[in-house]
Amino acid sequence: MSLSQILSLFLALSVVGLAVTARAESPLSGRMKSIDGQDVDLDAYQGKVVLIVNVASRCGATPQYAGLQKLYEKYKDQGFVILGFPANDFGAQEPGSDEQIKEFCTAKYDVTFPMFSKITVKGPAKAKLYQVLTESANPAGEIGWNFEKFLIAKDGEIAARFKTRVAPDDPTVAVAIEAALAK
Repeated sequence: MSLSQILSLFLALSVVGLAVTARAESPLSGRMKSIDGQDVDLDAYQGKVVLIVNVASRCGATPQYAGLQKLYEKYKDQGFVILGFPANDFGAQEPGSDEQIKEFCTAKYDVTFPMFSKITVKGPAKAKLYQVLTESANPAGEIGWNFEKFLIAKDGEIAARFKTRVAPDDPTVAVAIEAALAK
């Protein structure tokens, strides 16, 4: 084998390695538990526009559930989905069990978008999903509070990050969703 063939082979293997690494670091990879305890393959959401939100039932921002549900209803038929991840990381504002959280969201806010089992979204025990989100987003960094939102484009890339104070009905959220859906 000549030096140029070896270099070509090395380059080809490097490109394949990068592609595999990039795919493994996609937010929409791996499995998570639904709020009902079922395994959910996040790859099922590939090709959709996805808003991932860490939620809590006893937070000043909890009324954002209503706005999230409205967004979901408005755009779900266009390939948009919201994934809610309860977390008890901020002020112990999500102390309930998955069953209690589901009951609250359904009874109080008529939530129909997919909800997941309670996870950790910050610190050394944070879920792999949130490791990828917080390291890959622009800006990168830890979650600051409940109801932070990450918008994932159809290609699996993080298209936008919205802090807690940016409510679901803020026009910048709709603009970002519509732009991601148009691509």
